[in-house]
Amino acid sequence: MKDPLKELLPFYKFATEQVSVGIHAVDIFGKTIIYNEQMKEIEGLNSVDVVDRSIVELFQFEQQESTLLKVLHSEKPILRVKQTYWNRNGQEITTINDTYPVFNKEKLIGAIEFSRDITTLERLIYQPLKRYNEAITLSTITAASKMMKDVKERSIKAAHVRMPVLLIGEAGTGKDLIAEAIHHQLSPPNEQFISLYCHSSDTHLIDKFQKELIHLSNCTIFCERIDLLSIDLQNKLLHILNANSENHNVYIASIGQDPIDLISQNQLSKELYYYFTTVTINIPPLRDRTEDILPFIHDYFNRYLNLYGSTIQEIDEDVVEAFVTYEWPGNLKELELLLDEISSMLTTERILKFDMLPLHFKLKVQDFNETSKKAQDFIVSSDKDLLPLDEYLREAEVYYLQKALDKYDGNITKAAEALGMSRQNLQYRLRKMKNGSTP
Repeated sequence: MKDPLKELLPFYKFATEQVSVGIHAVDIFGKTIIYNEQMKEIEGLNSVDVVDRSIVELFQFEQQESTLLKVLHSEKPILRVKQTYWNRNGQEITTINDTYPVFNKEKLIGAIEFSRDITTLERLIYQPLKRYNEAITLSTITAASKMMKDVKERSIKAAHVRMPVLLIGEAGTGKDLIAEAIHHQLSPPNEQFISLYCHSSDTHLIDKFQKELIHLSNCTIFCERIDLLSIDLQNKLLHILNANSENHNVYIASIGQDPIDLISQNQLSKELYYYFTTVTINIPPLRDRTEDILPFIHDYFNRYLNLYGSTIQEIDEDVVEAFVTYEWPGNLKELELLLDEISSMLTTERILKFDMLPLHFKLKVQDFNETSKKAQDFIVSSDKDLLPLDEYLREAEVYYLQKALDKYDGNITKAAEALGMSRQNLQYRLRKMKNGSTP
Protein backbone atom coordinates (compact mmCIF):
# COMPACT_ATOMS: atom_id res chain seq x y z
CA MET A 1 0.00 0.00 0.00
CA LYS A 2 1.35 3.40 -0.97
CA ASP A 3 2.14 5.92 1.72
CA PRO A 4 0.31 9.17 0.75
CA LEU A 5 2.61 11.28 2.92
CA LYS A 6 5.74 9.81 1.32
CA GLU A 7 4.34 10.54 -2.15
CA LEU A 8 3.71 14.16 -1.16
CA LEU A 9 7.23 14.78 0.18
CA PRO A 10 8.75 15.70 -3.24
CA PHE A 11 5.96 18.25 -3.71
CA TYR A 12 6.51 19.72 -0.26
CA LYS A 13 10.25 19.94 -0.93
CA PHE A 14 9.70 21.63 -4.29
CA ALA A 15 7.22 24.13 -2.78
CA THR A 16 9.61 24.92 0.07
CA GLU A 17 12.42 25.78 -2.33
CA GLN A 18 10.29 27.74 -4.81
CA VAL A 19 8.26 29.83 -2.37
CA SER A 20 9.17 33.53 -2.16
CA VAL A 21 9.47 33.60 1.65
CA GLY A 22 12.33 32.35 3.76
CA ILE A 23 11.59 29.26 5.83
CA HIS A 24 13.58 28.12 8.85
CA ALA A 25 12.26 25.19 10.92
CA VAL A 26 13.94 23.69 13.98
CA ASP A 27 13.21 20.79 16.34
CA ILE A 28 12.78 21.22 20.09
CA PHE A 29 16.59 21.18 20.54
CA GLY A 30 17.02 24.04 18.11
CA LYS A 31 18.53 21.85 15.38
CA THR A 32 17.67 22.98 11.86
CA ILE A 33 15.20 20.79 9.97
CA ILE A 34 14.32 23.09 7.06
CA TYR A 35 16.38 26.00 5.75
CA ASN A 36 15.27 26.96 2.25
CA GLU A 37 17.05 28.87 -0.52
CA GLN A 38 15.18 32.12 0.13
CA MET A 39 16.23 32.10 3.79
CA LYS A 40 19.84 31.50 2.73
CA GLU A 41 19.66 34.57 0.51
CA ILE A 42 18.09 36.70 3.24
CA GLU A 43 20.48 35.77 6.05
CA GLY A 44 23.60 35.19 3.98
CA LEU A 45 24.14 31.72 5.43
CA ASN A 46 24.71 28.42 3.62
CA SER A 47 23.40 24.96 4.49
CA VAL A 48 26.85 24.03 5.77
CA ASP A 49 26.54 26.87 8.31
CA VAL A 50 23.36 25.46 9.83
CA VAL A 51 23.73 21.67 9.55
CA ASP A 52 24.40 20.08 12.96
CA ARG A 53 24.29 23.47 14.63
CA SER A 54 21.49 24.69 16.82
CA ILE A 55 20.10 28.22 16.61
CA VAL A 56 21.77 28.86 19.98
CA GLU A 57 25.15 28.34 18.29
CA LEU A 58 24.30 30.26 15.14
CA PHE A 59 23.05 33.36 16.91
CA GLN A 60 24.74 33.13 20.32
CA PHE A 61 26.40 36.54 19.99
CA GLU A 62 23.47 38.41 18.41
CA GLN A 63 22.06 41.31 20.40
CA GLN A 64 18.50 39.99 20.19
CA GLU A 65 17.41 36.47 20.99
CA SER A 66 16.11 34.42 18.10
CA THR A 67 12.32 34.45 17.74
CA LEU A 68 12.54 30.71 17.08
CA LEU A 69 14.05 30.26 20.55
CA LYS A 70 11.38 32.46 22.10
CA VAL A 71 8.63 30.41 20.48
CA LEU A 72 10.21 27.14 21.61
CA HIS A 73 10.22 28.45 25.16
CA SER A 74 6.77 30.08 25.19
CA GLU A 75 5.00 27.64 22.82
CA LYS A 76 3.09 30.65 21.49
CA PRO A 77 3.33 32.22 18.02
CA ILE A 78 5.08 35.56 17.47
CA LEU A 79 3.59 37.30 14.44
CA ARG A 80 4.48 40.22 12.16
CA VAL A 81 7.81 41.10 13.72
CA LYS A 82 9.66 43.65 11.61
CA GLN A 83 13.44 43.39 11.77
CA THR A 84 16.15 45.46 10.09
CA TYR A 85 19.64 44.03 10.42
CA TRP A 86 22.91 43.41 8.62
CA ASN A 87 23.13 39.85 7.40
CA ARG A 88 26.30 37.73 7.22
CA ASN A 89 27.11 39.18 3.76
CA GLY A 90 27.13 42.71 5.10
CA GLN A 91 23.81 43.64 3.46
CA GLU A 92 21.19 45.64 5.32
CA ILE A 93 17.98 43.60 5.22
CA THR A 94 14.44 44.36 6.40
CA THR A 95 12.08 41.42 6.98
CA ILE A 96 8.63 40.67 8.36
CA ASN A 97 8.72 37.43 10.38
CA ASP A 98 5.96 35.09 11.51
CA THR A 99 7.09 32.35 13.89
CA TYR A 100 4.90 29.44 15.04
CA PRO A 101 5.25 26.51 17.43
CA VAL A 102 4.76 23.14 15.75
CA PHE A 103 2.80 20.42 17.56
CA ASN A 104 2.21 16.76 16.81
CA LYS A 105 -0.68 15.25 18.78
CA GLU A 106 -0.54 18.22 21.19
CA LYS A 107 3.16 17.69 21.87
CA LEU A 108 5.63 20.44 20.90
CA ILE A 109 8.07 19.10 18.30
CA GLY A 110 9.69 22.35 17.12
CA ALA A 111 9.13 25.79 15.63
CA ILE A 112 9.00 27.29 12.15
CA GLU A 113 9.64 30.82 10.95
CA PHE A 114 8.44 32.44 7.74
CA SER A 115 10.50 35.48 6.78
CA ARG A 116 9.41 37.89 4.06
CA ASP A 117 12.13 40.13 2.63
CA ILE A 118 10.65 43.64 2.32
CA THR A 119 13.95 45.43 1.73
CA THR A 120 12.82 46.41 -1.77
CA LEU A 121 9.48 47.74 -0.55
CA GLU A 122 11.21 49.74 2.17
CA ARG A 123 13.44 51.35 -0.45
CA LEU A 124 10.74 52.19 -2.99
CA ILE A 125 10.56 55.69 -1.58
CA TYR A 126 14.04 57.11 -1.93
CA GLN A 127 15.36 58.89 1.10
CA PRO A 128 18.54 60.85 1.74
CA LEU A 129 21.00 59.25 4.14
CA LYS A 130 20.50 60.66 7.63
CA ARG A 131 22.57 58.34 9.78
CA TYR A 132 23.56 61.13 12.17
CA ASN A 133 20.46 63.33 11.80
CA GLU A 134 22.63 65.92 10.12
CA ALA A 135 24.19 66.51 6.73
CA ILE A 136 27.30 64.43 6.07
CA THR A 137 30.09 66.56 4.65
CA LEU A 138 33.74 65.84 3.95
CA SER A 139 34.70 67.98 6.95
CA THR A 140 32.66 65.74 9.29
CA ILE A 141 34.28 62.50 8.08
CA THR A 142 37.15 61.29 10.27
CA ALA A 143 40.42 61.14 8.34
CA ALA A 144 43.54 60.84 10.48
CA SER A 145 45.17 58.25 8.19
CA LYS A 146 46.84 59.11 4.90
CA MET A 147 44.50 56.65 3.17
CA MET A 148 41.38 58.50 4.26
CA LYS A 149 42.94 61.88 3.58
CA ASP A 150 43.50 60.67 0.01
CA VAL A 151 39.86 59.52 -0.15
CA LYS A 152 38.71 63.01 0.88
CA GLU A 153 40.99 64.67 -1.68
CA ARG A 154 39.66 62.47 -4.48
CA SER A 155 36.12 63.15 -3.30
CA ILE A 156 36.71 66.89 -3.64
CA LYS A 157 37.98 66.34 -7.20
CA ALA A 158 34.98 64.15 -7.96
CA ALA A 159 32.62 66.88 -6.80
CA HIS A 160 34.48 69.41 -8.92
CA VAL A 161 34.21 67.47 -12.22
CA ARG A 162 30.54 66.44 -11.61
CA MET A 163 31.04 63.17 -13.51
CA PRO A 164 30.03 59.59 -12.60
CA VAL A 165 31.89 58.24 -9.57
CA LEU A 166 32.58 54.65 -8.51
CA LEU A 167 33.15 53.91 -4.80
CA ILE A 168 34.90 50.61 -4.02
CA GLY A 169 35.01 49.16 -0.53
CA GLU A 170 34.02 46.32 1.74
CA ALA A 171 30.66 46.33 3.49
CA GLY A 172 30.54 48.87 6.29
CA THR A 173 33.48 51.03 5.14
CA GLY A 174 31.28 54.12 4.79
CA LYS A 175 30.69 54.29 1.04
CA ASP A 176 27.27 55.82 1.69
CA LEU A 177 28.84 58.57 3.82
CA ILE A 178 31.39 59.42 1.12
CA ALA A 179 28.60 59.54 -1.49
CA GLU A 180 26.57 62.00 0.57
CA ALA A 181 29.68 64.03 1.37
CA ILE A 182 30.43 64.38 -2.37
CA HIS A 183 26.84 65.56 -2.86
CA HIS A 184 27.30 68.34 -0.28
CA GLN A 185 30.64 69.28 -1.85
CA LEU A 186 29.11 70.00 -5.28
CA SER A 187 29.22 73.56 -6.54
CA PRO A 188 26.73 74.67 -7.64
CA PRO A 189 24.80 72.40 -5.26
CA ASN A 190 22.31 69.78 -6.39
CA GLU A 191 18.76 69.92 -5.09
CA GLN A 192 18.38 66.37 -3.72
CA PHE A 193 20.44 63.38 -2.64
CA ILE A 194 18.65 60.18 -3.66
CA SER A 195 19.71 56.69 -2.62
CA LEU A 196 18.89 53.71 -4.82
CA TYR A 197 19.75 50.52 -2.90
CA CYS A 198 20.33 47.80 -5.48
CA HIS A 199 19.42 44.16 -4.88
CA SER A 200 19.36 41.12 -7.13
CA SER A 201 15.55 40.92 -6.97
CA ASP A 202 14.84 44.64 -7.38
CA THR A 203 13.06 44.45 -10.75
CA HIS A 204 10.19 46.63 -9.55
CA LEU A 205 12.59 49.11 -7.99
CA ILE A 206 14.49 49.54 -11.26
CA ASP A 207 11.21 50.01 -13.14
CA LYS A 208 10.07 52.63 -10.64
CA PHE A 209 13.46 54.33 -10.85
CA GLN A 210 13.16 54.49 -14.65
CA LYS A 211 9.76 56.21 -14.41
CA GLU A 212 10.84 58.70 -11.75
CA LEU A 213 14.21 59.56 -13.29
CA ILE A 214 12.42 61.36 -16.13
CA HIS A 215 11.25 63.96 -13.62
CA LEU A 216 14.53 64.28 -11.71
CA SER A 217 17.00 67.00 -12.57
CA ASN A 218 19.99 68.49 -10.73
CA CYS A 219 20.00 65.60 -8.28
CA THR A 220 22.74 63.38 -6.88
CA ILE A 221 21.74 59.75 -7.32
CA PHE A 222 23.64 57.12 -5.35
CA CYS A 223 23.27 53.60 -6.81
CA GLU A 224 24.36 51.60 -3.77
CA ARG A 225 25.95 48.18 -4.43
CA ILE A 226 25.28 47.80 -8.15
CA ASP A 227 27.17 44.49 -7.99
CA LEU A 228 24.20 42.99 -6.11
CA LEU A 229 21.99 43.43 -9.17
CA SER A 230 21.75 40.65 -11.69
CA ILE A 231 23.69 41.27 -14.92
CA ASP A 232 20.40 41.79 -16.80
CA LEU A 233 19.31 44.47 -14.33
CA GLN A 234 22.76 46.07 -14.44
CA ASN A 235 22.43 46.37 -18.21
CA LYS A 236 18.95 47.79 -17.79
CA LEU A 237 20.26 50.33 -15.29
CA LEU A 238 22.99 51.35 -17.74
CA HIS A 239 20.36 51.84 -20.47
CA ILE A 240 18.31 54.04 -18.11
CA LEU A 241 21.32 56.17 -17.19
CA ASN A 242 22.33 56.67 -20.83
CA ALA A 243 18.77 57.57 -21.80
CA ASN A 244 18.68 60.31 -19.15
CA SER A 245 22.07 61.90 -19.73
CA GLU A 246 20.61 65.35 -20.36
CA ASN A 247 19.07 65.94 -16.94
CA HIS A 248 22.23 67.26 -15.21
CA ASN A 249 22.21 64.65 -12.47
CA VAL A 250 25.39 63.42 -10.78
CA TYR A 251 25.55 59.62 -10.53
CA ILE A 252 27.55 57.77 -7.89
CA ALA A 253 27.71 53.97 -7.62
CA SER A 254 29.32 51.60 -5.13
CA ILE A 255 30.57 48.02 -5.27
CA GLY A 256 31.78 45.68 -2.53
CA GLN A 257 35.07 44.39 -3.91
CA ASP A 258 37.65 44.71 -6.69
CA PRO A 259 35.81 45.40 -9.98
CA ILE A 260 38.15 43.20 -12.03
CA ASP A 261 37.32 40.23 -9.79
CA LEU A 262 33.61 41.02 -10.02
CA ILE A 263 33.74 41.21 -13.81
CA SER A 264 35.66 37.94 -14.09
CA GLN A 265 33.07 36.28 -11.80
CA ASN A 266 30.25 37.66 -13.98
CA GLN A 267 28.94 39.73 -11.08
CA LEU A 268 29.56 43.13 -12.65
CA SER A 269 28.74 44.32 -16.14
CA LYS A 270 31.88 45.57 -17.85
CA GLU A 271 29.87 48.26 -19.63
CA LEU A 272 28.30 49.54 -16.40
CA TYR A 273 31.72 49.54 -14.78
CA TYR A 274 33.12 51.67 -17.61
CA TYR A 275 30.22 54.11 -17.21
CA PHE A 276 31.16 54.85 -13.59
CA THR A 277 34.96 54.88 -13.86
CA THR A 278 35.45 58.57 -14.67
CA VAL A 279 36.46 58.90 -11.02
CA THR A 280 37.20 55.80 -8.92
CA ILE A 281 37.64 56.03 -5.16
CA ASN A 282 38.87 53.06 -3.11
CA ILE A 283 37.75 53.22 0.52
CA PRO A 284 40.13 51.11 2.62
CA PRO A 285 38.91 48.70 5.31
CA LEU A 286 39.21 49.87 8.91
CA ARG A 287 41.89 47.26 9.72
CA ASP A 288 44.23 49.00 7.23
CA ARG A 289 43.72 52.46 8.74
CA THR A 290 43.72 51.94 12.49
CA GLU A 291 44.81 55.58 12.96
CA ASP A 292 41.20 56.53 12.25
CA ILE A 293 39.68 54.39 15.01
CA LEU A 294 40.32 56.56 18.07
CA PRO A 295 39.48 59.87 16.36
CA PHE A 296 36.20 58.31 15.17
CA ILE A 297 35.40 57.11 18.71
CA HIS A 298 36.07 60.56 20.15
CA ASP A 299 33.93 62.16 17.43
CA TYR A 300 31.18 59.65 18.21
CA PHE A 301 31.14 60.45 21.93
CA ASN A 302 31.19 64.18 21.19
CA ARG A 303 28.08 63.72 19.02
CA TYR A 304 26.52 61.54 21.71
CA LEU A 305 27.34 64.21 24.31
CA ASN A 306 25.50 66.84 22.29
CA LEU A 307 22.49 64.59 21.69
CA TYR A 308 22.14 62.63 24.93
CA GLY A 309 24.57 64.11 27.43
CA SER A 310 27.18 61.33 27.40
CA THR A 311 29.85 61.85 30.06
CA ILE A 312 32.61 59.69 28.54
CA GLN A 313 35.80 61.75 28.44
CA GLU A 314 38.53 59.12 28.59
CA ILE A 315 39.24 55.60 27.29
CA ASP A 316 41.32 53.07 29.23
CA GLU A 317 44.46 51.75 27.57
CA ASP A 318 43.22 48.15 27.46
CA VAL A 319 40.10 49.34 25.60
CA VAL A 320 42.26 51.28 23.15
CA GLU A 321 44.41 48.19 22.59
CA ALA A 322 41.33 46.02 22.01
CA PHE A 323 39.89 48.47 19.48
CA VAL A 324 43.17 48.89 17.60
CA THR A 325 44.13 45.20 17.47
CA TYR A 326 40.68 43.91 16.47
CA GLU A 327 40.33 43.43 12.70
CA TRP A 328 36.79 44.89 12.34
CA PRO A 329 35.36 42.61 9.62
CA GLY A 330 32.25 44.83 9.60
CA ASN A 331 34.45 47.92 9.32
CA LEU A 332 33.19 51.36 10.35
CA LYS A 333 29.59 50.19 10.60
CA GLU A 334 30.54 47.45 13.06
CA LEU A 335 32.46 49.96 15.19
CA GLU A 336 29.53 52.36 15.15
CA LEU A 337 27.03 49.66 16.14
CA LEU A 338 29.34 48.60 18.98
CA LEU A 339 29.52 52.20 20.23
CA ASP A 340 25.72 52.43 20.00
CA GLU A 341 25.46 49.35 22.20
CA ILE A 342 27.98 50.71 24.71
CA SER A 343 26.27 54.10 24.81
CA SER A 344 22.88 52.55 25.52
CA MET A 345 24.28 51.22 28.82
CA LEU A 346 26.03 54.42 29.97
CA THR A 347 24.86 56.40 32.98
CA THR A 348 27.38 58.72 34.62
CA GLU A 349 30.65 56.98 33.65
CA ARG A 350 33.48 59.30 32.61
CA ILE A 351 35.98 56.58 31.61
CA LEU A 352 35.28 53.80 29.13
CA LYS A 353 36.69 50.67 30.75
CA PHE A 354 37.16 47.15 29.43
CA ASP A 355 34.49 45.65 31.67
CA MET A 356 31.95 48.06 30.09
CA LEU A 357 32.39 46.44 26.67
CA PRO A 358 29.67 43.98 25.55
CA LEU A 359 30.55 40.36 26.24
CA HIS A 360 30.23 39.30 22.61
CA PHE A 361 32.94 41.83 21.68
CA LYS A 362 35.23 40.78 24.54
CA LEU A 363 34.97 37.20 23.32
CA LYS A 364 36.19 38.33 19.91
CA VAL A 365 39.19 40.39 20.99
CA GLN A 366 40.70 38.33 23.75
CA ASP A 367 41.28 34.91 25.20
CA PHE A 368 39.07 36.23 27.93
CA ASN A 369 41.06 38.92 29.60
CA GLU A 370 43.13 41.72 28.19
CA THR A 371 45.09 40.33 25.21
CA SER A 372 45.45 36.59 24.71
CA LYS A 373 45.61 35.79 28.41
CA LYS A 374 46.96 32.35 29.34
CA ALA A 375 44.99 30.14 31.70
CA GLN A 376 47.44 30.70 34.56
CA ASP A 377 47.16 34.48 34.09
CA PHE A 378 43.71 34.38 35.70
CA ILE A 379 45.40 34.04 39.09
CA VAL A 380 46.95 37.51 39.09
CA SER A 381 45.42 40.70 37.72
CA SER A 382 47.09 44.03 37.08
CA ASP A 383 45.54 45.82 40.06
CA LYS A 384 45.38 43.02 42.66
CA ASP A 385 47.70 40.32 43.97
CA LEU A 386 44.97 37.71 43.67
CA LEU A 387 41.59 37.61 41.99
CA PRO A 388 38.58 36.86 44.18
CA LEU A 389 37.73 33.17 43.89
CA ASP A 390 34.33 33.77 42.24
CA GLU A 391 35.88 36.05 39.63
CA TYR A 392 38.72 33.60 39.00
CA LEU A 393 36.30 30.70 38.48
CA ARG A 394 34.05 32.77 36.24
CA GLU A 395 36.89 33.93 33.99
CA ALA A 396 38.49 30.48 33.90
CA GLU A 397 35.21 28.87 32.86
CA VAL A 398 34.59 31.41 30.10
CA TYR A 399 38.17 30.93 28.88
CA TYR A 400 37.88 27.12 28.88
CA LEU A 401 34.47 26.98 27.18
CA GLN A 402 35.63 29.28 24.41
CA LYS A 403 38.81 27.25 23.94
CA ALA A 404 36.68 24.14 23.50
CA LEU A 405 34.44 25.89 20.96
CA ASP A 406 37.49 27.19 19.07
CA LYS A 407 39.00 23.71 18.97
CA TYR A 408 35.88 22.30 17.30
CA ASP A 409 35.20 25.33 15.05
CA GLY A 410 32.12 26.37 17.00
CA ASN A 411 30.43 22.97 16.82
CA ILE A 412 28.53 22.71 20.12
CA THR A 413 27.80 19.00 19.77
CA LYS A 414 31.50 18.08 19.52
CA ALA A 415 32.58 20.64 22.15
CA ALA A 416 29.97 19.39 24.63
CA GLU A 417 31.09 15.79 24.08
CA ALA A 418 34.73 16.73 24.66
CA LEU A 419 33.79 18.65 27.83
CA GLY A 420 31.78 15.71 29.15
CA MET A 421 28.51 17.61 29.36
CA SER A 422 25.21 17.56 27.53
CA ARG A 423 24.61 19.79 24.55
CA GLN A 424 21.77 21.53 26.42
CA ASN A 425 24.02 22.22 29.43
CA LEU A 426 26.67 23.83 27.24
CA GLN A 427 24.02 25.92 25.46
CA TYR A 428 22.70 27.06 28.84
CA ARG A 429 26.19 28.15 29.93
CA LEU A 430 26.77 30.00 26.66
CA ARG A 431 23.53 31.90 27.15
CA LYS A 432 24.72 32.84 30.63
CA MET A 433 28.01 34.05 29.13
CA LYS A 434 26.08 36.15 26.61
CA ASN A 435 24.06 37.77 29.39
CA GLY A 436 27.20 38.69 31.29
CA SER A 437 27.16 36.05 34.02
CA THR A 438 28.31 32.47 34.47
CA PRO A 439 26.47 29.76 36.39
